[in-house]
Amino acid sequence: MHPHIWYPFQNAKTSPPPLKVISACGIWLELEDGRKIMDCISSWWVNLHGHCHPKIAEAIYHQAMELEQVIFAGFTHQPAETLAEELVKKLPDGLSRVFYSDNGSTAVEVALKMVYQYWVNQNQQRQKFIAFQGAYHGDTFGAMSVGSRSLFSQVFSDMLFEVDFLPFPETYIGDSSAEEREEKVLTIFKEKLTQNPQKYAGIIIEPLVQGAGGMRMCRVEFLQKLQQVVEEFDSLLIFDEVMTGFGRTGEWFACLKSQVTPDVICLSKGITGGFLPLSVTVCSEKIYDTFYSDDPIKTLYHGHSYTANPLGCAAALASWELMLENQSVFSSMEAKHLQHLEVLRGNSKVEKLRVTGTIAAMDIVNTQESGYLNQVGLEIREKALEKGLLLRPLGNVLYIMPPYCVTDEELSSVYDSILSILKSI
Repeated sequence: MHPHIWYPFQNAKTSPPPLKVISACGIWLELEDGRKIMDCISSWWVNLHGHCHPKIAEAIYHQAMELEQVIFAGFTHQPAETLAEELVKKLPDGLSRVFYSDNGSTAVEVALKMVYQYWVNQNQQRQKFIAFQGAYHGDTFGAMSVGSRSLFSQVFSDMLFEVDFLPFPETYIGDSSAEEREEKVLTIFKEKLTQNPQKYAGIIIEPLVQGAGGMRMCRVEFLQKLQQVVEEFDSLLIFDEVMTGFGRTGEWFACLKSQVTPDVICLSKGITGGFLPLSVTVCSEKIYDTFYSDDPIKTLYHGHSYTANPLGCAAALASWELMLENQSVFSSMEAKHLQHLEVLRGNSKVEKLRVTGTIAAMDIVNTQESGYLNQVGLEIREKALEKGLLLRPLGNVLYIMPPYCVTDEELSSVYDSILSILKSI
């Protein structure tokens, strides 16, 4: 361990020393010791087009020679305006106001504040949110509050605001009871809103895929029915697409794939193709209008020093162009995953095989309790590194989320290595 660095999500005493990366290109990372590692998880899900893509690097360079940063309160600039216009054109009709921040957690914090104050600005005190068991929305206090109570937030449990949690109707290949579970969840949701129609400010969900909660996946039909209930009871729907946005579900956004228009959407991670921190929270005009007032108390008092950083916006625009050029790649990856997963069906070491777009996942069967602390994940991680792969299982959940530059041969080699690893554990 470096004597002056505190590394994230690692036990300060027991975690192994980090691997030092000296360069990267495409799907490959080069380590200080000369090894090359295939990045099968897009470096915490942010790298869309491969490492060091020259188009994004060049866009950042040109922007840096013109304007690297300016306060975004009282000023504006073309990269931010163009990016907002592009996002609004692609997002569902009605999502029209873009608020910039700098990471997924803050995008969620902004969404929660927007939705809460939406009601306050109308003299309504709806003070509670509904979220889902297994959810992860970030590590700031609001984001932790609407996330499932877990190891990540346990230390701070006394400081988190109260939230009502619904079961998440996860499903997988061959599941025959998904609809029944969905109906039970929707019934609970309706009961809560019927009993206390003026209590809830809104509901937040990771659409189609819960990320850190174990790559748990739900059906499009569930999201559509969820929206119907939200509209029926005049509540608000937040989509946390920090991970699922920008092609990860096989569509540009999960809301497009599910044909659901949320009131607020949170976007980050892949937005700059993995080059720079940036995020946006996009809301409907209906929400924005409640802040359009002469009354200063109705202002959204929120901002960040690097809000709408021009370099980040330039990187996002270059990544956006690459998305347009390579839409066929992320839209076709689900079929490739399914083909490889077919080989794993019936393997006694895995269960609950599942895929959504560019994301494939499975549960590793072992005698330990399922969850983040299941030690089989560490074993797989080490065996994967020996085979030249960066895999980072979530406990006993093994997943693959490669950048879009992955070749068919590289993807096949990943699955071949996984088969080999399964035989050895």
